[in-house]
Order: sequence, then C-alpha cells, then structure tokens
Amino acid sequence: MSDFDASSPDRRSGRDPRLVSQLTRNTFAMVLAGGRGSRLRELTDWRSKPAVPFGGKFRIIDFTLSNCVNSGVRRVGVATQYKSQSLIRHLQLGWSFLDGRLGEFIEIMPAQQQVDESHWYQGTADAVFQNLREIRHANPKYVLILSGDHIYRMDYGRLLLGHVERQADMTVACIEVPIQEASSFGVMSVNDEGRVVDFQEKPAQPQHMPGKPDVALASMGVYVFNARFLFEQLSRDADDPKSSHDFGKDIIPHCVKRYRTFAQSFADSCVQEPGKPAYWRDVGTLDAYWSANMDLVQVTPELNLYDDSWPIWTWQEQRPPAKFVFDDETRRGSAIDSTVSGGCIISGATVRRSMLFSGVHVHNYTLVEDSVVLPNVQIGRNCVIKKCILDRECHLPDGTQIGVDPEVDRKRFHVTDSGITLVTPSMLGQNKDFIR
Repeated sequence: MSDFDASSPDRRSGRDPRLVSQLTRNTFAMVLAGGRGSRLRELTDWRSKPAVPFGGKFRIIDFTLSNCVNSGVRRVGVATQYKSQSLIRHLQLGWSFLDGRLGEFIEIMPAQQQVDESHWYQGTADAVFQNLREIRHANPKYVLILSGDHIYRMDYGRLLLGHVERQADMTVACIEVPIQEASSFGVMSVNDEGRVVDFQEKPAQPQHMPGKPDVALASMGVYVFNARFLFEQLSRDADDPKSSHDFGKDIIPHCVKRYRTFAQSFADSCVQEPGKPAYWRDVGTLDAYWSANMDLVQVTPELNLYDDSWPIWTWQEQRPPAKFVFDDETRRGSAIDSTVSGGCIISGATVRRSMLFSGVHVHNYTLVEDSVVLPNVQIGRNCVIKKCILDRECHLPDGTQIGVDPEVDRKRFHVTDSGITLVTPSMLGQNKDFIR
C-alpha cells in the first residue's frame, strides 16, 4: 500500500487528443439513476435522488450527463427505477438534443424485469446486467459506469486514457476523503503504480492512506471497464447465488484479487481552474445538499458554473427575467450574496446568502437568509425564513417564521442535527401532486 500521484505531469505529457477522441467514441456510459436517496428524507418522497433540483436551475443528474457530453461520450444509458417519472420527464425534455444519425443518444432504461420476471434491479451490477443486450448492441470497446447523484465536473476522456495507458481491466476513479467520513464510501489501498491491492465497501474502520492518518482513499462510484471484461464479470456475478450483485460489494473486490484493477486520482481528470481544489460532492443528506447549494452563492465558488468551456446542460421552462421591486426605506426588494433564477419576483423583501430557483415570489417585508428555495415557492408578507430547504410549490402564509425556533419547527417540519429545516407542501397540509 502506498501513496501515489496519478496527476503528475509525466502522466499527462505526450497525450494525443485524437486518441482521446477515439476512446470516447468507443465508449458507452451507463448512468445508475434508480436510487431513492432516503437520507434526503421527504425531498425524495415523489422523485428519485438524481431528479432533485440543484443549483438554481439544474437537476443533480445534469452534472453527470454534462460530463459525458462535454467529454465526447455521447452514447449513454440511464437506468431508472425508484419513482422515476420526474426524472424521465426531465430527460425527455432536456436531453433529446443528441443526434441519433451520428450514433449519439441518451437512452432511458427503466427497470423492466428483463432477465427474471420475479424481480426488478437487485443492485448496481444487476442494473447493468439486465441491460447487457442494449449495451452489446452499441458495440463499445469500453464501458463507463457512473452514478447519477453526485456534483462534480470531470473529463472522462482523461480517465479513459489513463485506463488504456495502464492496460487495465478496470479503473476506479478515487478521491481523498476525511477518515471520519470514509465509512460511507468504498475505501481502497493502492501500490506505487496505482494498482488497487485492497477494496472494502463502507468499512466500519476505514484504512487511512500512508503518511496521512486523517485521510482515506475513496471510490467516487466512477468506473471504467474493458467491455468484454465487464460482460464476463457481470455474467459470472449473476450466476452467483451468494452475491448481492453490487459493484462495490461484489464486482470490485472480486476483480482486485484477480485482475488488473487500477485507481486514478480525481485530480487527473477534474475540470477545475488552476489553483482550486478538485470539487466533488455527494449530496446524499439534507445537510450536504444544503451545503453544496450554499457553496454556489459564495463570492468565488469552488465549483464555477460560469465556465463556458464546460457548460452544465439542462432543461428549464422559458421564464421572464428576475424582478426586484420597491425601493422604500422599509420595503426594498433586494438580494445580496444570492443566486436568483428567472421568473422570480423579490417584492419589497430581502434575500441574503440564498439560492432561489425559478418562479419564486417573495412578498413585502419578508426576510430570507441562508436558504435553498425550490421552484414556484410563494413566501408571504412579514415572514422570516432562515437556514431552510423549501420544496417545490410550498406556499408560506403571511407571518410564517421558520428557522427561528427549532423546537417549534420540529413539531411540523424536519430539522437536521445541524439546524437545517426541510419544508414540503405535505408538511404544510398542501397539495403534494405538484412535486416534480
């Protein structure tokens, strides 16, 4: 086991862009987007985690799909399962621009009991196995396995090139995480060449990196396989009655012991401005979701969504520009250190350090601070809203106070240990059929 630096300059020198282009054209990406995301609580009662709105105008899955398109990987399957209608609608509206005449597509692959009519997707590996016929039809040389529920910008072409340079059977993208958080990840140990020598899925006592007692090397849930090798491993795993049919629990540990399995540092393929740390977030909890949105309202965010060279693609409704009205001494429409999307009206209210999605209306004499407000929320007059996540279509009556007294909030809403309050229409006794 050893520390290694896959991002060193000698690993990147002499790379032929044409070779990268050939690799991405010969790759099929499978995005696993069927998870519920139960740690997001009521925010995923009516949508899957990848479909949760993020960043003012996007869905979480848009980041993974944008990485594919921007990298040149334009043959993509999206495996859906849990409460997928919101996600399917978003994919149909926002991701149908690829040209099938050029062999480009994003194909929705809902759970259909394709292999065994007695069960749906049983695990991440089974979700891919049940779609092997479609993947084989694309005839790829390489297969990318991706999670649809992380926030990051990554050039998969660089990852593929590293995979080929090492003559690997499988490559796992990895990132350093604090040791106290490592139990939520697959944790690996590598040798000097970057070869994985041990892999444990969500260990109770994670192994730290050599010389770094506070850090573990964690899997990002991003894998590259040689296509034929993947087909063999999935078929073998499907025939194993003791397997849970999961990449982290079954496929990777099996491959580490027997085949050429390598790790590649996220720093080697991260799309980020020079001098900034690599940005990757698992927004699987309410606190993490709130924090990642708050990252974007900073003066200089670590994740730059204004970089035209690597756009985040999405679908959004055609809305008028945001509007701020009234300029009286006690009634001034303003937003400070905030992101405000199209269709919003800040009417004599003050918004500070907050993320407002499209169509939000904040009425007179109201204060909104440190909050994430999803589309079409109406906030009445004389309200105080602090450190909240307001789900889509919430209508807060005049005089509502949330985030002021946690004990009062806990009687109606969900309050996290760190004091973030989640509010949904159903908690307010309102129609929940609007949630998308």
